[in-house]
Amino acid sequence: MTIQLSPTTSPNGSATSAVGMGAPAKDADQPRNVRARSFEDYAAFVGSLVGSLALVWLVYERILAWTGKVGFVACWYVVFLAMLAAVTALSWPLPAVVDRVASAVFLGGAVIVGAALVATVFYTFYEGWPALHHWNFYTHDMAGVRPTSKLDQGGVSHAIAGSAIQVGIAVLVSLPLGITTAIYMTEVGGRLSRTVRTVIEAMTALPDILAGLFIYVFLVVDLHMQKDGFAVALALMVTMVPVIARSAEVTLRVVPGGLREAGLALGASQWQVVRRVVLPTAKSGLATALILGIARCAGETAPLLIVSGASTFFNSNPFDSSMNSLPLFIASGVKSGEPLFITRGFGAASLLLLLVLVLFAITRFLARDKVRGR
Repeated sequence: MTIQLSPTTSPNGSATSAVGMGAPAKDADQPRNVRARSFEDYAAFVGSLVGSLALVWLVYERILAWTGKVGFVACWYVVFLAMLAAVTALSWPLPAVVDRVASAVFLGGAVIVGAALVATVFYTFYEGWPALHHWNFYTHDMAGVRPTSKLDQGGVSHAIAGSAIQVGIAVLVSLPLGITTAIYMTEVGGRLSRTVRTVIEAMTALPDILAGLFIYVFLVVDLHMQKDGFAVALALMVTMVPVIARSAEVTLRVVPGGLREAGLALGASQWQVVRRVVLPTAKSGLATALILGIARCAGETAPLLIVSGASTFFNSNPFDSSMNSLPLFIASGVKSGEPLFITRGFGAASLLLLLVLVLFAITRFLARDKVRGR
């Protein structure tokens, strides 16, 4: 016996009929693929983008006679979302409209962040290019060179060497301390682990200028230590240790507990499990923790202004006399007011960006997971 049902209408508007028991309808509803985009979707997106631009330009600049690029872009974005929702609602139900608008909102946020990063990097290199294409900029220092001197005189070799020495000393001290602290909080534990974690989290949010003040008051004022590269490295160490410890702790907690249990079941001690199982498994994350620590302290300026005295000559001894660095040279150059010195400051900023990028690439290469071929 066959039961005939009345025709029904599918979500896309086409009429369908339900047939006998157990016989599936040919036009049954299919789940919508939220990741797929048709030509209609791209046309709606591009049309809304262009149409909203034209409408905002007409109303914003011609009718209301407003000015300001930021306001124009903000109004364009709001009108674009409204127009995209209206166009999508013509052929899609409400859940699809919400999905399209939410995707546009998230895409807009990603575009804004990416555009800000690209604009910052491009502007820095653009302003510093007049100094970057001179070879003496990399090989000479500023000894005997005035701020108004031409760009073919002087350079930042003393600042490059100073930054490398100061960050290197800070890494040599901070990396063992940070990883040891993370191992204590995740693998050893105990009554003090919660207190140590609280102190580390509090130090992560510690203003950098306080680290410089601490080193200045304790070492320079009380112990009569001179302002030199080692004092700067100690100030950077105060800011680097909590970053490495916190990031390393998160990485070590991600390591599956089954690996630890398997190592202990084979008769290995806790230290052997940590050294041979946990740390090798988390090496990529530990490298990332090191990168975060270096990125935190490589561009610090506040501690340098307090602990380090600016110098114009090359100094490779961190325990003797003042030692310049790239952040300090950038700050001195930009606030000098001299156009040529400002250009040198932007050139030093470009080098700092490039050095961090190269360091990131090298660290990721060394920490990569090696796949053994059969």
